[in-house]
Amino acid sequence: MEESVTTTDLAQAAAGGDEDAWNSLVERYLPLVRSVIRWHGLSGQDAEDISQILWLRLVEHLEDIREPQALPGWIKTTTRNECIQLLKRARRTVPVGASVEPQPAPPAAQELDEDLLRAERHQALLAALAELPDHQRNLLTLLAVDPPLSYAEISRRLGIRIGSIGPTRARALSRLRESPAMAALIETSTEVTS
Repeated sequence: MEESVTTTDLAQAAAGGDEDAWNSLVERYLPLVRSVIRWHGLSGQDAEDISQILWLRLVEHLEDIREPQALPGWIKTTTRNECIQLLKRARRTVPVGASVEPQPAPPAAQELDEDLLRAERHQALLAALAELPDHQRNLLTLLAVDPPLSYAEISRRLGIRIGSIGPTRARALSRLRESPAMAALIETSTEVTS
């Protein structure tokens, strides 16, 4: 599936049984799942188990999700809950006589928050960019390259006047801010800080 396919489109297609859409959803959000699992200090078989449980939960509830743009928040929360449940069960079942080796401390809460926010922002930005018209998406992409391109070079590559770059950029950024994907991210971020 193309990168420009929105989360809403993927979720609806996957709920309808489209295997390619499901695979694209997994590929798109697997880094987020892994970062939550890592933050909880889980690895190996435990990490695999949590990942499998998360995808099973998503299959079970995909049709129930009313706002597909909020899917990253749902995935993050569900993965975190599954990690916490696994850790609670593990604390209750320490074998008698087993040597308990100290486990490395998970990263600080601030590091997790930064990792999760970075992953969520990236996904939301990709989804929002996919909703832009091609000319606006192409312009924003060229404006973000490193090292920066001159307006003259951008004008040449896109075949537009230099004077139209600024106003087009302003309209594209405004559309990005108003996109459902970014609105869902902002709403999720507000709920977390409340």
